[in-house]
Amino acid sequence: MIKVVRGNPTPEELAAALAVVRARAAVLAAAAAGGGGPAAPEGWSDPARIARSVHPRPGPRAWARSAWPV
Repeated sequence: MIKVVRGNPTPEELAAALAVVRARAAVLAAAAAGGGGPAAPEGWSDPARIARSVHPRPGPRAWARSAWPV
């Protein structure tokens, strides 16, 4: 059950909110049924992805990239 606590949403706004909740529930249900093991890390969160395209250069953040694998 979804309860509106504040405001007066339009039917379109309620439909959009419900679509988001249902999509999230479907993803969680598919993940639970898909094997239960830990998922592989996403490519976008891999620090090596950034290090491949950005080489250390002098500057205020150069120290942060100095230890990343190339």
